Amino acid sequence: MKQAILELTDIVKTFPGVKALDGASLNVYAGKVMALMGENGAGKSTLMKVLSGVYQADSGSIRFKDQPVQFSNPRQSQLAGISIIHQELNLIEHLTIAENIFLGREPTTRMGRIDWQTMFSQADKLLAKLKVKHSAKTLLSELSLGEQQMVEIAKALSMDAQVIIMDEPTDALTDNETESLFNIIRELSAQGCGIVYISHRLKEIFTICDDITVLRDGKFIAQAAIADIDEDKMIELMVGRQLDEQYPYQNSCREQTCLSVKGLSGHGIDNISFDLKQGEILGFSGLMGAGRTELMKLIFGALNKHQGQVHLNGVELKINNCRDALDQGIVYISEDRKGDGLLLSQSVKHNMSVCSLPLLSKFGHINQQLEQQQVAQFIELFNIKTPHQNQTIGLLSGGNQQKVAIAKALMLTPKVVILDEPTRGVDVGARKEIYQLINQFKQQGLAIIMVSSDMPELLGLSDRIMVMHQGQISAEFSRQQATQEKLLAAAVGKTQCEEC
Repeated sequence: MKQAILELTDIVKTFPGVKALDGASLNVYAGKVMALMGENGAGKSTLMKVLSGVYQADSGSIRFKDQPVQFSNPRQSQLAGISIIHQELNLIEHLTIAENIFLGREPTTRMGRIDWQTMFSQADKLLAKLKVKHSAKTLLSELSLGEQQMVEIAKALSMDAQVIIMDEPTDALTDNETESLFNIIRELSAQGCGIVYISHRLKEIFTICDDITVLRDGKFIAQAAIADIDEDKMIELMVGRQLDEQYPYQNSCREQTCLSVKGLSGHGIDNISFDLKQGEILGFSGLMGAGRTELMKLIFGALNKHQGQVHLNGVELKINNCRDALDQGIVYISEDRKGDGLLLSQSVKHNMSVCSLPLLSKFGHINQQLEQQQVAQFIELFNIKTPHQNQTIGLLSGGNQQKVAIAKALMLTPKVVILDEPTRGVDVGARKEIYQLINQFKQQGLAIIMVSSDMPELLGLSDRIMVMHQGQISAEFSRQQATQEKLLAAAVGKTQCEEC
C-alpha cells in the first residue's frame, strides 16, 4: 500500500480515571476512504480530537504529508488542511446558512468589510453540490436536522481540506441525502482527498469505504481492505467476540389492548388511529418528514393535538403536556437524546432520576438514599459503563448515554414506552444490549412503540409495523408480511394492498 498522507501512531491519551487511548493508530491515504470503526467508547472521537487539536496526546506521533505535526487548537489543523465534521453539530441557529459555513472565515472586500455577495454566491454553489434546496440566505433555524447536517458538511467542503474526517455524517440524513453525500465523497476521493469515515451503519462502510481501521478499548486492533473482510468479522473485531444474533426477537402472546389512539390530528398528522397491545413492539417506519416523531409527540403531549383521543386500558386520557403523560403511564424517549433527552452537564444520577423525583420525595424532600439505590439498580441492570453515579453524563459514550435515557423512562414504571430512534449513533455491541433490555421489558407486559429509520432493526424486533407517508398511515404489516421492499414502497406512497 502506498505512503499514507496522514499517520497517527501509538497515540496515548489519559483523563482522570480513564485511559481513553492506549496505543491507537490510524493511516489515511490520498484518494481513499478509511473507515474508523469501534464500539462507543473505543476511542474514535477522542483520537479525532487529538488530531484536530482539541486534545493534546500524552504520547505518540502524528505525521501529515510526511512531516511531524502537533496541533494546539482546531484552527491550526484547519489551516494545515484537515477538516472534521463532528457528530454534534457546531452551528448557530439564528445565523444564515452562508454565515454558518464561513463563520470566522468570511470573504472580505479591499476595505476589510464582509463581502456578502461573494459569501452567499460561494455558499449557494456548495449547497447545490450537496443538492440542498435552500438559499444560502435562509436562517439555519428553518432547516431540518438532516439539512443542518448537510450545512455542516458544506462548511467542511468550503475549507478545501486534503483530509476530511466525517463522524457519523448520515446520522440524521434521508436516503436521498445520504446518496448525495456518497457522491460527494466519491468526487473528493477522485480529487485525491483522504477521507476518514466513522459510522455504526455497517452497510454504509461496505458501500463507500476502501479500507477499515478498528479500535477497541482505546487500542489499535486491525487495519484491512474492505474487500478482505465481511460483516461478521468486522463485528468480531469491534466487540472482541462473536454476536450470535443481531436482532433477538421474542414472541408476544398477549392480546389485551393497552393503548388506543383514535382520530388523532395536529402538526401535520391527519386522522391517525391504531391500537397497541400489552407486551407488543409496534414499529413505525417512514421517510424523514413523514410525521412519525410528530405523531409520537402528539401522543405524549409535547405537541398540542387538534382532535382525537388517546385511551389507556380503556380510559380516555387528558394529556395537555408531557407531565400529564408521564403521570398517566406514557413515556417518550426522544430521537435527539442530547437536545431533548439528557442534561449533558449533569450527573448520571441526576439525569436518570430527574423525572422520578416526585416518586422519590416525601413532603418536598428527596430521599437521597432511595434515589441512589434505584439509580444503582438501573446502572447494574443496563450495564452502564460509568465510574460512579456522579460522573458527568456528557463524558459517557453514546451507547451508555442512550442506556441512561431509557433507564430514566423506565424508572417511572410506565405502561407505554415510545422509543424514537433508540439506537441512533449506538454501536453494534451496545445495540444488542439495548435490544435485550427492550425484549426483557416486553416480556413483562410493557407496551412499546419503536420509531426507527433502520429497516433491519424494525423487521428484526417488531411484532407489527405501521408505515407513515405525509402525516398518515399508508400501510400496516404483520411481522410475517413485512419486507424492506414493502416498507419502502409504502413510505413513498405506493400501495400494495394485494400483498399486505
